[in-house]
Amino acid sequence: MKEAKGILLKNLTKTFVTSKNTQVEAVKQVNLTIRPGEFVTLLGPSGCGKTTILRMVAGFETLTEGEVVIGNEDVSPLTPDKRDISMVFQNYALFPHMNVYNNIAYGLKLQKLPKKEIDERVNRILTMMKMEDFASRVPSQMSGGQQQRVSLARALVMEPAVLLFDEPLSNLDAKLRLHMRDEIRRIQQEVGITSIYVTHDQSEAMGLSDKVVIMKDGMIQQVGSPHEIYQMPANAFVAGFIGRANIIPGVIESKEEEATVVEVKGVKYRVPRATEHEIGETIEMVLRPESVTLGVEEFETQVSKSIFMGETHEYEVKWGDTILQICESNPFGKPSYDVGDKLMLGFDEKALHIL
Repeated sequence: MKEAKGILLKNLTKTFVTSKNTQVEAVKQVNLTIRPGEFVTLLGPSGCGKTTILRMVAGFETLTEGEVVIGNEDVSPLTPDKRDISMVFQNYALFPHMNVYNNIAYGLKLQKLPKKEIDERVNRILTMMKMEDFASRVPSQMSGGQQQRVSLARALVMEPAVLLFDEPLSNLDAKLRLHMRDEIRRIQQEVGITSIYVTHDQSEAMGLSDKVVIMKDGMIQQVGSPHEIYQMPANAFVAGFIGRANIIPGVIESKEEEATVVEVKGVKYRVPRATEHEIGETIEMVLRPESVTLGVEEFETQVSKSIFMGETHEYEVKWGDTILQICESNPFGKPSYDVGDKLMLGFDEKALHIL
């Protein structure tokens, strides 16, 4: 494979004109740096602009403003075939009348490469994908997961500088999605290719990515590692979009160099991070359901929902006017609570994050 290249998106903007001749800004001044060999996921709800960004990087969509730089070259004026990019699509996009070998070799044949080189590259990629026994099969003889592996092989055999994924697992069932997610990550790390992946599935983004880009209304909300995005969300939207989140109101009691004391309904918590909020200011904090501690004499609540899930026991409780979500892991041997029960609980102060 070629040496991986970084990607730089500068002030990327896309405005569409509707049938009523009004303008819709689908992507708004997006700036993003992707390091060589990095796996970056664009994550957000439908209509947030993530697919439009991918299409602009690929060259399928013109830019209203901005630049797409791959390596040290501004590829914005170039057609898709000149950008050294391959793409894996949601619908596999395989030729139904061709077998696996010919589907994978198709792009190489268009480049008029010698047959020996084509054979070597196709066989090498089939081995990498663990599909040596599938070379003579046609798409109709394969499962959805197998077809998607062929689609990935066809993209990789071109040895591109950048690999793009447009929701490639959305047509697969849950178990197969999990398997293919692991396969994509294994192969990407083995090859070391710079990759941009688009999805609305949070678990895919968390399981695949070196870096996650959260999108909303055409704008980036936060960029960070899966751990950073989950534990230190930039705002309430990110907190709620990545997993479940409790929003806890409080008042800044005092500030230290590397910590902040916050008062919540008479209970003080030393949050292990500094803040720019002022003393006396009312703030909101994020607390994940798994960081609510049961049996601690801090707050009295009442159970409004109780669901045993095997590995976890999930509750919703009334805490004044607020509903808190709780996820207790390894519930075997622990007390369980039914709807209507009183439940005392507390918060893990190390897990509190000030917005």
